[in-house]
Amino acid sequence: MGMSKPKAITLRQFQERFPTDELCLDHLMRTRFGIEHECDKCGRMAKFHRVTNRRSYACHWCGHQVFPTAGTPFEATRTPLRDWYFVIFMFCTTRNGVAAKKVERDLGVTYKTAWRMCHKIREYMASLDSDDPLGGPGSTVEVDETLVGGSVSGMGSGYKGNKTCVVGMQERGGELITRVVSARHKAAMQGLILGHVLPARR
Repeated sequence: MGMSKPKAITLRQFQERFPTDELCLDHLMRTRFGIEHECDKCGRMAKFHRVTNRRSYACHWCGHQVFPTAGTPFEATRTPLRDWYFVIFMFCTTRNGVAAKKVERDLGVTYKTAWRMCHKIREYMASLDSDDPLGGPGSTVEVDETLVGGSVSGMGSGYKGNKTCVVGMQERGGELITRVVSARHKAAMQGLILGHVLPARR
């Protein structure tokens, strides 16, 4: 009997879980570093406590500070973490991509800020992609595609418009690859899949 797919979080559940910047930062710290970890400075297993008025946590032994936003799209930004989390929620729950105009309306920020947030998140998601091939004997790879940004007329394989077609390929329980394709027709999709997914049998 196979495992059931976990239900996607609802907007209300998301808002209840991440109502403040402090809880978003705490979630980021726990996700990246755990409840406790070895301090890079003193080398001791330590618990880290929040530093007042800073986006950092300090080692309870030596005071060395860890910044959970370092190396993420949230680094060196004045935009509240709660807003960043909300846009990421939109990316994870919206099938046809996230437009900067919608972020501008939903958050009440400028279009420039909304565009920058979307760009940073897409850039970071792409940087996490693996270049290793997926699949092979005994593996299952799921493939889906979506249109991102711009406008479109006609949703068939020969659509007209300036949207970008992005294809995602993920091995169950494993790596994810996303790639941009020039067209949605069968030959382009097939070529992309054959180039990144290993056959089930040899």
